[in-house]
Amino acid sequence: MAGLPMDQRDGWIWFDGELKPWKDAKIHVLTHGLHYASSVFEGERAYGGEIFKSREHSERLIRSAATLDMPFPYTVEELEAAKRLVLEKNGLVDAYVRPVAWRGSEELSVPARNNTVHVAIAAWVWPSYFSVEEKLKGIRLEWSKWKRPSPETIPSSAKAAGLYMICTLSKDHAMANGYADALMLDYRGYVAEATGANVFFIKGKDITTPTPDCFLNGITRQTVIALAKENGFTVTERHIKPEELSDFDECFLTGTAAEVTPVSLIGDYTFTPGEGCRTLIDAYTRAVQPKRAQAAE
Repeated sequence: MAGLPMDQRDGWIWFDGELKPWKDAKIHVLTHGLHYASSVFEGERAYGGEIFKSREHSERLIRSAATLDMPFPYTVEELEAAKRLVLEKNGLVDAYVRPVAWRGSEELSVPARNNTVHVAIAAWVWPSYFSVEEKLKGIRLEWSKWKRPSPETIPSSAKAAGLYMICTLSKDHAMANGYADALMLDYRGYVAEATGANVFFIKGKDITTPTPDCFLNGITRQTVIALAKENGFTVTERHIKPEELSDFDECFLTGTAAEVTPVSLIGDYTFTPGEGCRTLIDAYTRAVQPKRAQAAE
């Protein structure tokens, strides 16, 4: 996403029910969401003009807001219409879509009930970075020193902005050390997730993935589990100890941005992306781009 700064782009952003020129979509510096992380968001992707799992994302956004005690001012149907409008107004077909909701600037203190909940939706071009062949080389991860906290410590079922602080710290550290990302353990020492993606491991036709009991059960994660089962894999969700990684042959990450991305290394553990990763990359591509898949047949 390097290049033109996000605040200097041209286009239109849906902001509290109306379209605003991109550069005019601004908030005050004393906004509650900026100081106290009273903010939730979604990361979505449009393929061929259609947002994949759009309604599921809208529903989760509203659930996340409810978890943070933020009364959401729009319905699922209104969000769906707004997202379509943003794509249409910006002339986008293949794009990343970012809905976000936050508490406003009426008061600046820890309590937030008197602060208005605002909603905005932006979209921009964000192509897949790698071909299948490039992806199958796998990315390298380091272990993060930060751990996913207990669900009694944070609202782990919400896609809340504040929960990404340790993700930013982890990924920045990994990239500074020459890695693509970092893998996080949870507060008990079990394998959790990468900084913005869920993780899966393959041994033959068996797939194992961590139980999402203290981190987000990603929509892409749920999609890939279903696709894996359709393609003859067995999928087990359980707690995974770090030392178990030597038992697996392949590893991959899933997420809206990551899609299905093979992993070649986590710390001292190595993996060889192979038939399992390729099968799931192809299955996911067909799922998110059914029209293109049909045209290619």
